[in-house]
Amino acid sequence: MELKDLYWYYNSYIIVKALENGVTIIGLTRGKDTKFHHTEKLDAGEVMVAQFTEHTSAIKIRGKAEIYTAHGTVVSGSQAEK
Repeated sequence: MELKDLYWYYNSYIIVKALENGVTIIGLTRGKDTKFHHTEKLDAGEVMVAQFTEHTSAIKIRGKAEIYTAHGTVVSGSQAEK
């Protein structure tokens, strides 16, 4: 992998702010088979900064949370539509 390709991996962050207890953040692997490789639980008010890397291709979030990215902000969870 070239240095210019690594720039994307190591500069892609998201911030997740839990709006309720028990928000789950799951890191998914990159490659031929997608697998879970890391899980975190957050309680209301807790914040986690996550990074996409050469091993992490996706991040799944369960529960009500605010997700901040370079592309904007999203609110997750069943209460988000109300």
